[in-house]
Amino acid sequence: MEGIDTRVLDIVADIELIRADEINGAYERMLKGDVKYRFVIDSASLA
Repeated sequence: MEGIDTRVLDIVADIELIRADEINGAYERMLKGDVKYRFVIDSASLA
């Protein structure tokens, strides 16, 4: 069985890009239910 080509379905994910030093704050927001989008950590901020 082949995978579904998501480019054809135009499926996207809304994200909130955060820096590595914002992880604790993002976690606190998640616990409070104050999150609309999934968090993505900017890997450039890890260095």
